[in-house]
Amino acid sequence: MGLVEKGPRRLSDGQSRCPACGLLQERVPTLEQDWVLLEPDMNPLAHTVPAEHRWIELSDGRVTVYGVCPPDQFQRCRIEHRLACPAQPMPDLWPWLTTLRGENARRAERQNDPKPPPPSEQWPDTG
Repeated sequence: MGLVEKGPRRLSDGQSRCPACGLLQERVPTLEQDWVLLEPDMNPLAHTVPAEHRWIELSDGRVTVYGVCPPDQFQRCRIEHRLACPAQPMPDLWPWLTTLRGENARRAERQNDPKPPPPSEQWPDTG
C-alpha cells in the first residue's frame, strides 16, 4: 500500500532535465493555465526573435506569447527549450539560435564526458 495524499498532486514550476539532451529546462506557467518549457537564463531582445516564438514574463511569474510587431527595442523575452535543444531537429530560424544550439550541444557533451584521470604523481622524463 502506498502513501495516501490528502489532495491531488500538482505539478510545480522549476527546472527539470530535457529527456532528449539532458540539459536543464525551466517549467513556467502560461496565461492559458498550461505550462511551457523554456530555456533557462536566456533572455534575448524581443525584436531578435520571431513574434510567434517570443514568451514575455508577466509580473505574476506567468508567461505569454508576445506577437506585437515591432516590439519595444529594449523588451526582453524567453524562448522554448525545444528551439535551443541540440538533440531535436529544427530549422534554422535565426542565426543566433543556431549558435545557441551549437553551444548547448557542447555543454551536453561536457556534461556527459567522464572526468579526466587524476594527474600522475611523477613528472614525465623529458630528457
